[in-house]
Amino acid sequence: MEVSTKYFNKPGPGNTAEAVRIALARAKELEIRYLVVASNSGSTVETCLGQGLNLVWVTHHVGYTGPGVDEAEQEKRDFLQAHGVKVLTTTHLMAGIDRALRIKAGGLYPAEIVAHTLRMFGQGVKVCIECSVMALDAGLIPYGVPVIALGGTGRGADSALVLKPAHSNQFFDTKISEICCKPRLDF
Repeated sequence: MEVSTKYFNKPGPGNTAEAVRIALARAKELEIRYLVVASNSGSTVETCLGQGLNLVWVTHHVGYTGPGVDEAEQEKRDFLQAHGVKVLTTTHLMAGIDRALRIKAGGLYPAEIVAHTLRMFGQGVKVCIECSVMALDAGLIPYGVPVIALGGTGRGADSALVLKPAHSNQFFDTKISEICCKPRLDF
Protein backbone atom coordinates (compact mmCIF):
# COMPACT_ATOMS: atom_id res chain seq x y z
CA MET A 1 0.00 0.00 0.00
CA GLU A 2 1.19 3.48 -0.81
CA VAL A 3 -0.23 6.40 1.12
CA SER A 4 1.11 9.92 0.92
CA THR A 5 1.90 12.16 3.88
CA LYS A 6 1.90 15.92 3.51
CA TYR A 7 4.69 17.72 5.35
CA PHE A 8 4.13 21.41 6.01
CA ASN A 9 7.16 23.72 5.98
CA LYS A 10 6.31 25.09 9.40
CA PRO A 11 3.73 24.45 12.12
CA GLY A 12 0.77 26.63 12.83
CA PRO A 13 -2.65 27.89 11.79
CA GLY A 14 -1.61 28.65 8.21
CA ASN A 15 -1.95 24.91 7.54
CA THR A 16 -5.51 24.57 8.82
CA ALA A 17 -7.41 24.58 5.52
CA GLU A 18 -5.07 22.03 3.95
CA ALA A 19 -4.98 19.81 7.06
CA VAL A 20 -8.80 19.80 7.16
CA ARG A 21 -8.97 19.01 3.43
CA ILE A 22 -6.54 16.11 3.85
CA ALA A 23 -8.36 14.74 6.91
CA LEU A 24 -11.77 14.89 5.24
CA ALA A 25 -10.48 13.27 2.05
CA ARG A 26 -8.82 10.45 3.98
CA ALA A 27 -11.96 9.89 6.07
CA LYS A 28 -13.94 9.53 2.84
CA GLU A 29 -11.38 7.18 1.26
CA LEU A 30 -11.27 4.91 4.32
CA GLU A 31 -14.99 5.26 5.11
CA ILE A 32 -14.16 6.54 8.58
CA ARG A 33 -17.19 8.06 10.28
CA TYR A 34 -15.60 9.84 13.27
CA LEU A 35 -13.52 13.00 13.28
CA VAL A 36 -11.99 14.26 16.54
CA VAL A 37 -10.97 17.91 16.30
CA ALA A 38 -8.87 19.75 18.87
CA SER A 39 -9.82 23.41 18.81
CA ASN A 40 -9.60 26.29 21.27
CA SER A 41 -12.38 28.32 19.67
CA GLY A 42 -14.32 25.83 17.56
CA SER A 43 -13.40 27.52 14.28
CA THR A 44 -11.57 24.47 12.90
CA VAL A 45 -14.55 22.27 13.80
CA GLU A 46 -16.88 24.63 11.97
CA THR A 47 -14.93 24.07 8.73
CA CYS A 48 -15.68 20.33 9.01
CA LEU A 49 -19.48 20.64 9.15
CA GLY A 50 -21.67 19.12 6.45
CA GLN A 51 -19.42 16.20 5.60
CA GLY A 52 -21.60 13.44 7.06
CA LEU A 53 -19.12 12.73 9.85
CA ASN A 54 -19.65 12.33 13.57
CA LEU A 55 -17.71 15.34 14.86
CA VAL A 56 -16.21 15.61 18.32
CA TRP A 57 -14.79 18.96 19.40
CA VAL A 58 -12.19 18.72 22.17
CA THR A 59 -11.53 22.09 23.80
CA HIS A 60 -8.98 23.30 26.30
CA HIS A 61 -10.14 22.71 29.84
CA VAL A 62 -11.71 25.64 31.65
CA GLY A 63 -8.86 27.44 33.42
CA TYR A 64 -6.25 26.64 30.76
CA THR A 65 -5.55 30.31 30.04
CA GLY A 66 -6.42 31.54 33.54
CA PRO A 67 -8.60 30.67 36.54
CA GLY A 68 -12.21 30.24 35.46
CA VAL A 69 -11.52 31.22 31.83
CA ASP A 70 -13.28 29.16 29.12
CA GLU A 71 -11.86 29.87 25.65
CA ALA A 72 -14.81 28.13 23.98
CA GLU A 73 -17.52 30.74 23.78
CA GLN A 74 -21.04 29.61 24.62
CA GLU A 75 -22.45 30.95 21.35
CA LYS A 76 -20.00 28.77 19.35
CA ARG A 77 -20.76 25.75 21.57
CA ASP A 78 -24.50 26.22 21.02
CA PHE A 79 -24.07 26.63 17.26
CA LEU A 80 -21.89 23.54 16.84
CA GLN A 81 -24.01 21.39 19.15
CA ALA A 82 -27.10 22.43 17.17
CA HIS A 83 -25.27 20.99 14.14
CA GLY A 84 -24.68 17.66 15.90
CA VAL A 85 -21.15 18.24 17.15
CA LYS A 86 -20.32 16.59 20.47
CA VAL A 87 -18.25 18.87 22.71
CA LEU A 88 -15.70 17.72 25.29
CA THR A 89 -14.21 20.17 27.77
CA THR A 90 -12.20 18.39 30.43
CA THR A 91 -8.75 18.01 31.94
CA HIS A 92 -6.20 17.07 29.31
CA LEU A 93 -4.96 13.52 29.45
CA MET A 94 -1.27 14.43 29.66
CA ALA A 95 -1.61 17.40 31.98
CA GLY A 96 -3.77 17.54 35.07
CA ILE A 97 -2.24 16.49 38.36
CA ASP A 98 1.17 15.66 36.84
CA ARG A 99 1.50 19.22 35.55
CA ALA A 100 0.40 20.61 38.89
CA LEU A 101 3.12 18.55 40.60
CA ARG A 102 5.76 19.74 38.14
CA ILE A 103 4.75 23.38 38.62
CA LYS A 104 4.61 23.09 42.42
CA ALA A 105 7.45 20.68 43.18
CA GLY A 106 9.59 20.54 40.06
CA GLY A 107 10.60 17.43 38.22
CA LEU A 108 8.96 15.49 35.42
CA TYR A 109 6.20 12.93 35.84
CA PRO A 110 5.06 9.97 33.70
CA ALA A 111 2.27 11.66 31.71
CA GLU A 112 4.54 14.57 30.88
CA ILE A 113 7.30 12.20 29.78
CA VAL A 114 4.82 10.60 27.36
CA ALA A 115 3.74 14.05 26.15
CA HIS A 116 7.35 15.16 25.57
CA THR A 117 8.06 11.92 23.70
CA LEU A 118 5.07 12.39 21.40
CA ARG A 119 6.09 16.01 20.76
CA MET A 120 9.18 14.60 19.06
CA PHE A 121 6.75 13.96 16.17
CA GLY A 122 5.28 17.45 16.59
CA GLN A 123 2.85 19.16 18.95
CA GLY A 124 -0.10 18.49 16.63
CA VAL A 125 0.60 14.74 16.55
CA LYS A 126 0.60 14.68 20.36
CA VAL A 127 -2.66 16.63 20.43
CA CYS A 128 -4.33 14.23 17.96
CA ILE A 129 -3.49 11.22 20.11
CA GLU A 130 -4.35 12.90 23.41
CA CYS A 131 -7.71 14.26 22.27
CA SER A 132 -8.74 10.95 20.69
CA VAL A 133 -8.10 9.09 23.94
CA MET A 134 -10.01 11.77 25.86
CA ALA A 135 -12.97 11.49 23.46
CA LEU A 136 -12.97 7.70 23.83
CA ASP A 137 -12.84 7.93 27.63
CA ALA A 138 -15.81 10.32 27.53
CA GLY A 139 -17.81 7.88 25.41
CA LEU A 140 -18.03 10.30 22.47
CA ILE A 141 -16.48 7.86 19.98
CA PRO A 142 -16.83 4.08 19.94
CA TYR A 143 -14.12 1.73 21.14
CA GLY A 144 -12.17 -0.23 18.54
CA VAL A 145 -13.21 1.96 15.60
CA PRO A 146 -10.70 3.97 13.55
CA VAL A 147 -11.01 7.73 13.73
CA ILE A 148 -9.37 10.68 12.07
CA ALA A 149 -7.95 13.23 14.49
CA LEU A 150 -7.02 16.84 13.72
CA GLY A 151 -4.69 18.76 16.01
CA GLY A 152 -2.32 21.64 15.86
CA THR A 153 0.48 23.71 17.24
CA GLY A 154 -1.00 26.66 19.10
CA ARG A 155 -4.00 27.71 17.01
CA GLY A 156 -5.51 25.97 14.00
CA ALA A 157 -4.69 22.49 12.70
CA ASP A 158 -1.45 21.24 11.20
CA SER A 159 -1.61 17.50 11.87
CA ALA A 160 -4.02 14.70 11.01
CA LEU A 161 -3.80 11.05 12.00
CA VAL A 162 -5.73 7.86 11.38
CA LEU A 163 -5.77 5.93 14.64
CA LYS A 164 -7.63 3.60 16.96
CA PRO A 165 -7.34 5.16 20.40
CA ALA A 166 -7.35 3.04 23.53
CA HIS A 167 -8.81 4.15 26.84
CA SER A 168 -6.41 6.11 29.04
CA ASN A 169 -5.96 3.15 31.40
CA GLN A 170 -4.75 1.16 28.37
CA PHE A 171 -3.10 4.12 26.61
CA PHE A 172 -0.22 2.13 25.12
CA ASP A 173 -2.68 -0.04 23.17
CA THR A 174 -3.46 3.00 20.98
CA LYS A 175 -2.68 2.19 17.34
CA ILE A 176 -1.62 4.89 14.89
CA SER A 177 -2.27 3.70 11.35
CA GLU A 178 -1.32 6.78 9.36
CA ILE A 179 0.10 10.25 9.71
CA CYS A 180 -1.83 12.10 7.00
CA CYS A 181 -0.08 15.42 7.51
CA LYS A 182 2.19 17.18 9.99
CA PRO A 183 4.75 19.96 10.04
CA ARG A 184 8.27 19.03 9.09
CA LEU A 185 10.41 19.68 12.11
CA ASP A 186 13.75 21.44 11.72
CA PHE A 187 16.86 19.54 12.67
